[in-house]
Amino acid sequence: MSGPVLLVLYGSQTGTAQDTAHRVARQAQRRRLKVRVMPLDRYDPAQLISEVLVVFVCSTTGQGDPPDNMKTFWRFLFRKSVPAGALNRLDCAVLGLGDSSYPKFNFVAKKLHKRLEQLGGTMLVPVGLADDQHDLGPDAVIDPWLSLFWEKVLVLNPSLADVVPLREDEPLPPSFTFHFLDAETKRTTDPARVPSDRTAPSESCPFPARMLSNRRVTHPSHFQDVRLIEFDISGSGIEFAAGDIVMIRPHNAAADVRLFCQLLRLDPESSFTLKPTGNAAVPAGLPEPCTVHHLVERYLDIAAVPRRSFFELLSTFATDERERDKLMEFSSAAGQEELHGYCNRPRRTALEVLTDFPQTTSELGVDHLLDLFPEIQPRSFSIASSLKTHPDRLQILVAVVRYQTKLYKPRRGLCSSWLASLDPQQGLVLISWILGLK
Repeated sequence: MSGPVLLVLYGSQTGTAQDTAHRVARQAQRRRLKVRVMPLDRYDPAQLISEVLVVFVCSTTGQGDPPDNMKTFWRFLFRKSVPAGALNRLDCAVLGLGDSSYPKFNFVAKKLHKRLEQLGGTMLVPVGLADDQHDLGPDAVIDPWLSLFWEKVLVLNPSLADVVPLREDEPLPPSFTFHFLDAETKRTTDPARVPSDRTAPSESCPFPARMLSNRRVTHPSHFQDVRLIEFDISGSGIEFAAGDIVMIRPHNAAADVRLFCQLLRLDPESSFTLKPTGNAAVPAGLPEPCTVHHLVERYLDIAAVPRRSFFELLSTFATDERERDKLMEFSSAAGQEELHGYCNRPRRTALEVLTDFPQTTSELGVDHLLDLFPEIQPRSFSIASSLKTHPDRLQILVAVVRYQTKLYKPRRGLCSSWLASLDPQQGLVLISWILGLK
């Protein structure tokens, strides 16, 4: 590869900005550029002074707040001690993802763009303000913004004009390769073990909380199943006030895990280790070694409604002409209305898409799973109890999400359905942690 090294940094609360950041990275790879992509809080902001080309992709949460995985970077960047010309060697661009129905639409992206300018950064393009409320969705802004960005990069690096990019239908190298272990080299790993030196619960160090009760509080005849669920948080060090937020990462349904493994001809009991092919770090949420069952049940978001990038990547594995044409249509700018009708409106899941494209699914290699499927994101619940009244206990009220679309099978909320299905008597362990305390 030739040309500058592109760094793509993202701040993402629900995974959308992360997905977009990886989309930028894939476009860079197709242009044969070296690229790194990572969340903002895993990047040392003091190193920005030595970077040459950076794209920032960020969403806005709450009342104009940065995402949780961006807050440390945000505080550093806005220190008064950072000199005005600190970033005068940096070429950069900011792409914001937001919703114009909120008063502080893309507030974080706008403020970040302005701050980078103040610190001497050269902004290659105007700040991109993607809007969920647009008739064509955020891609109505993202597509032309990316085109303009690459035009500016080409102007700065004329040698790139001689580079022959990879074809759109050519698969990119996977971010990781799977190395399966034989029976003799397997090690047992308990992903829910409690460290002996307990730190405050966080996304990188969650606390395994035992479920004590799972009781329906609405009458059986009522249309809405609402559960009062209580957890034992003894020894966690968790402190909270009523109304604070607990984050819970759900598991995929057992039936979905079985179907996924059948479609891809995977042995759920087989163990593997991951080896990065580039600069990406092995996901912190996966034990090492890891079983296929653990990966599919607790990490791959196979029950989510897939984004456009899912179809873009899936199409590169298609050998059946009919399936390839349809997947390419769904991944094109012109096909977004068709994709909305197929996927978004009926809430069709990624797993259901795989069953609709059986020939392509049969060609899908295991090494590309972590590129194709995002990580299951934690869900937030307001805490419905007080430590003064219930010491060492944490309670939440959960309304089980269930609704019907044009699809025959009812749609179910992944986390609420999973929580409602858990039986405290079976000794099941829930991984939970506190984020965004008030």
